Amino acid sequence: MTKVVVLDYGSGNVRSVVRMLQRIGADVDLSAEPDAVRNADGLYVPGVGNFHACMAGLNAVDGGALIGARLAAGRPVLGVCVGYQVLFDGSVEPAPAQLPGLGLWPGTVARLTADVVPHMGWSEVTAAAGSRLLDGLDGERFYFVHSYAPPRWRGASDAVVSTATHGDPFVAAVEAGVLAGTQFHPEKSGDAGAQLLRNWCDSL
Repeated sequence: MTKVVVLDYGSGNVRSVVRMLQRIGADVDLSAEPDAVRNADGLYVPGVGNFHACMAGLNAVDGGALIGARLAAGRPVLGVCVGYQVLFDGSVEPAPAQLPGLGLWPGTVARLTADVVPHMGWSEVTAAAGSRLLDGLDGERFYFVHSYAPPRWRGASDAVVSTATHGDPFVAAVEAGVLAGTQFHPEKSGDAGAQLLRNWCDSL
């Protein structure tokens, strides 16, 4: 059974994440304990709310070092929603204390350019060629709740970058080696989200 740790750093209600991972047959632990994080087959980094508040929570559990150690060892990490945004250099989202992101991918998370913000609801994701996460899911609709997103990919050219559109296009998912992330919530995306997480677990 695939062992997945959901990183526990106080970011929102993660019950739906744990339930969905259990639904697809993963052995799930909610933890920030270094040995548990290090030894899991996969690390799932959740995140809801304000970018800078999430970074403060990550910093409090030394999340950057935990994620960095896994990546250095070639161990997979999946960031979701704000847990995806924090993988970038930073965000323009307002906050009393502005904190940098983890800087694992270049670029700044920006406010969506659209008539209606936040973007809440189901939107189609255009899967990039070669996407493992979205294998068999091109054109499927996934659930989004966000006002900010990376508007374009500025990282390595061999990354697999999938997109969605709300007003202007934005980067909806990135797969770069063992590090991956989605702006949408697979755990709230029904059968399509379950299949995406199966695809991820099957790759671990």
